[in-house]
Amino acid sequence: MWSHLKRSLANLTKHSLDPFTALVKTRLKQMQYRFRLIEGLIAETGLGLSD
Repeated sequence: MWSHLKRSLANLTKHSLDPFTALVKTRLKQMQYRFRLIEGLIAETGLGLSD
């Protein structure tokens, strides 16, 4: 997930940490509702979601 997030932030430059932090939170919030993306990222790990 971090790799996917980093790619979306790669070419951004921020002058302070606060705007960057807000942007990261926004991007993570957007990712949380993309179930197929999350399923794909989990599938890439080779791990299951069993208890």
